Amino acid sequence: MAGKSVTMLDELNPEVQKRLESAVLEIFSTADFHKASIRDVADQAGVSFTTIYKHFGSKEHLLFTFVNIWMKSLTDRIEDHLGGIEDLKEKLRKVFWLHLDYYERHEKLGRILFMTLPMKTWMADETFDQKKRVDLIIEVFREGQRQGIINPHVRGGNLLDFMLGFIQRTFFMWVIRGKKGCLADEANALFEMVWQGMVNPDLISYKNPPATTDAPRHH
Repeated sequence: MAGKSVTMLDELNPEVQKRLESAVLEIFSTADFHKASIRDVADQAGVSFTTIYKHFGSKEHLLFTFVNIWMKSLTDRIEDHLGGIEDLKEKLRKVFWLHLDYYERHEKLGRILFMTLPMKTWMADETFDQKKRVDLIIEVFREGQRQGIINPHVRGGNLLDFMLGFIQRTFFMWVIRGKKGCLADEANALFEMVWQGMVNPDLISYKNPPATTDAPRHH
């Protein structure tokens, strides 16, 4: 379905595409999803309602067509960076940083994904296609589990939820608190917190043996 969306988008005049993209980004990042409509997008983009409906059929399809395009840029960056990093921890650190950096530079997209769009909407919509990005990251977790570095008792999907959930909350509170500071600048410190929740607990126990509570003996 996502491939079909892109094909239908390509049928539109490039200038129309650009106006639609701008309107979708603005409207869905500032308005409640349930109140936003194709009519709103049509009015702001200067494109007829009939044209939009003919190509997309619903506001969900319209929105996710563009979301998938925007998120593909993040996926491509992740894929490029992972190919040049050997160390497992540094791979995940880079993935973490790339997400925060991308959402900070594309704040309106972050608002759509984490603030204005109900989770059940994008979870249920078949046009929302993030399989490649998900698979790339989960494979890093599985690689870490095979190496004994990542907690082997937690499923890859749950590890992904843990990390991306932390990123989502971080972005959300960054906006709520007035966007103070730079998200990307805080990425390393924040990642260390996340890392402690993903690393194999046996490694932590080995590196940090419990302190003895026995009183010293006097001879």
